[in-house]
Amino acid sequence: MGQRASDTRGITFEDVRIPKENVLGVPGAGFKIAMSTFDFTRPIVAAGAIGLAQRALDEATKYSMERKTFGAPIAKHQAIAFILADMAIGIETSRLACIKSAWEIDNGIKNTLTASIAKAYASDVANKCASDAVQIFGGNGFNSEYPVEKLMRDAKIFQIYEGTSQIQRIIISRALFENAKQTM
Repeated sequence: MGQRASDTRGITFEDVRIPKENVLGVPGAGFKIAMSTFDFTRPIVAAGAIGLAQRALDEATKYSMERKTFGAPIAKHQAIAFILADMAIGIETSRLACIKSAWEIDNGIKNTLTASIAKAYASDVANKCASDAVQIFGGNGFNSEYPVEKLMRDAKIFQIYEGTSQIQRIIISRALFENAKQTM
């Protein structure tokens, strides 16, 4: 659907034998190792989502200043200005969550909670910004001659890979419950 440069798909291994000298880590620990890498990769996914959201805002802002209705740029209409402002709010808060998660990595702090927050929030913001950009473009937003329709197609995968937005919410809620138990 989107991000065609990323060949996202499933892979299945059946009856595969690995020579002992090629085995990495402890046999049977692969899932745990894979899950632990998400603390490092989810902020990267969040950063990608933020970049997409920023592009959507940049395109929508530029278009809103050029497109005129009733003799004025649509940017002058409060409804459009508020959509753009909300896009900027979402992008900046996503960026801060991503930076905090990366800072925790750099400082040796376990960042599972903040990585999930950054990934979930930035993914949702990217989808909302892409949708809002299409709305600001009106009929042109649905047209492949303008970049926002592609941004909308590209945004969806951010809510899916590296753990869906629903999985992020499970991780976040479990961390909240665990933190609450420790303060009781």
